[in-house]
Amino acid sequence: MPKPSKKPPGKPVAPKLPASLTALRHGNVAILRLSRPQKRNALDDATILGIEAFFAALPKEIRAVVLHGEGEHFSAGLDLGELTEHDVAEGVQHSRMWHRVFDSIQFGKVPVVAVLHGAVVGGGLELAAACHLRVAERSAYYALPEGSRGIFLGGGGSVRLPRLIGVSRVMELMLTGRTYGADEGQTYGLSHMLAENGAGLAKGIELAERVATNAPLSNFAVMHALPRIAESDPAGGLMMESLMAAVAQGSDEAKSRLKDFLEKRGKKVLRG
Repeated sequence: MPKPSKKPPGKPVAPKLPASLTALRHGNVAILRLSRPQKRNALDDATILGIEAFFAALPKEIRAVVLHGEGEHFSAGLDLGELTEHDVAEGVQHSRMWHRVFDSIQFGKVPVVAVLHGAVVGGGLELAAACHLRVAERSAYYALPEGSRGIFLGGGGSVRLPRLIGVSRVMELMLTGRTYGADEGQTYGLSHMLAENGAGLAKGIELAERVATNAPLSNFAVMHALPRIAESDPAGGLMMESLMAAVAQGSDEAKSRLKDFLEKRGKKVLRG
């Protein structure tokens, strides 16, 4: 059995969170851990609302976040006990709550790197899809078993996942219950890179630290403008690109970084 990722170093970071979440600070990177291993990090309402509280209260010094799971799995998805008493109206409200929280990740303050291992299933895959970069350990596997349970995606997966792997692949996962391994997930676009078992967290922190060195306004543009440009009509997208480019390059930090580069004091492009 593969060894789970080691616990991260660092100091606690506010706010007070439910027992199912742990947050630490590692320099200017915050590390949020799903800490419900006895339930394979299944996502209940307390955990989802805790994730929202964490991202809402990020200190201004934090430039990137790493999200990972304690134990042998990233997340087995929605805690199905949350659905047993919902009528239709409550079901809609519950889904919309997940949408709000996951939007706060995708369109939040800083980029988020997800470190995936073991089960990345159902709502766990929807959570991963809301993050900006995904590192998968070799033990990671992906599934959308909602069809066999008589339910449907409710955490934004029907919007985000087709943009990653295509509608046809999402249909296959939901209709057949098939599981993708780490290599398939990498090939289809569910992860950006693979790491050996137990090495994902270190790789995720390394990536987050690299992301954190970017100009905050540039990271903001990538997170908020790029997805909207990609989904707009070409003329509108090009206009938005021009406006965002002008805003970014007009900042004092951009001017300072460009001057450093031109005077050969800036950082070189990193490989790998």
